[in-house]
Amino acid sequence: MAQHSLRAAPDTVRVGVFDARIPPVLTVASGDTVTVQCVSGREEVLPPPGSGLTVPEALAAIIAANPGMVAGHICTGPIAIAGAVPGDMLEIRIEAIALGADWGYNMIRPLAGTLPEDFHEPALMIIPIDAASRTCRLPWGLDLPLSPFFGVMGVAPPPTFGRIASKEPRIHGGNLDNKELTAGSTLFLPVFVPGANFSVGDGHGVQGDGEVCVSALETCLTGTFTFVLHKAQGDKALGATPLLAHPRAETPTHFITMGMHEDLDQAMKTALREMIAFIVGRTNLSREQAYAFCSLAVDFHVTQTVNGEKGVHGLLKKGLLF
Repeated sequence: MAQHSLRAAPDTVRVGVFDARIPPVLTVASGDTVTVQCVSGREEVLPPPGSGLTVPEALAAIIAANPGMVAGHICTGPIAIAGAVPGDMLEIRIEAIALGADWGYNMIRPLAGTLPEDFHEPALMIIPIDAASRTCRLPWGLDLPLSPFFGVMGVAPPPTFGRIASKEPRIHGGNLDNKELTAGSTLFLPVFVPGANFSVGDGHGVQGDGEVCVSALETCLTGTFTFVLHKAQGDKALGATPLLAHPRAETPTHFITMGMHEDLDQAMKTALREMIAFIVGRTNLSREQAYAFCSLAVDFHVTQTVNGEKGVHGLLKKGLLF
């Protein structure tokens, strides 16, 4: 299996959008591993001169190539997986995540977040990162342990969606903001276009479930991913069922289902229905038994409440059923 590298540069990233028409910048085979550089930031959130903090060259070049860039995820990719077709499933193994900058930022933006009616003024924190101790130092002196992950991981959306913002998580993945997806975890996404066309960005040094003020510790990260393609059986055009309808994930300790919807109740229902289907598909339990088991032993967390499409994820501890 081949090893590849994809650096962030003006011609390998896009800002703030997903679109099935965006061509891949790299094509790999199933089983290949790619190390992907991702950057986060824009002119208004850079550390001030004299701070002692360093702006990565890749980020500076991307900002210079996109004058006037406003809030929007800088996504590296797309990466095509040879042989992927609609109806297949893409397995993304998150092998490693490395810090890519000695700082990050957190920002409150007016009219955004979970409490837009309470916070009307912008507030920016530039937060130094200590790679050796894997901590960040908050302005009031607290050293907070890091747990880095990528907020945005997604394939190209269905072509009928057209060009969509990267802000909302949807069935193709995208801005999932799921803090469980650290190194050692695996994300499963449905495929909607030939090649799948995976993109990644929105590095987070640490985040609480909810991401309530609309940003986490936004920072530059480099991820190493192995891509494994799972082929659907039969011809989708003739009625074959796709392997996956919604994003799912697996960590070393839990199986995860996800639901996204503008209504948090509906997001919860999707995550729960997906967990019931997952359990029924892996055991001899009836739907009623699986529903009851979810009430007894599955934890449902609010992933985020700030991206238009809110998120809920269910966690089934490994070893309880299988």
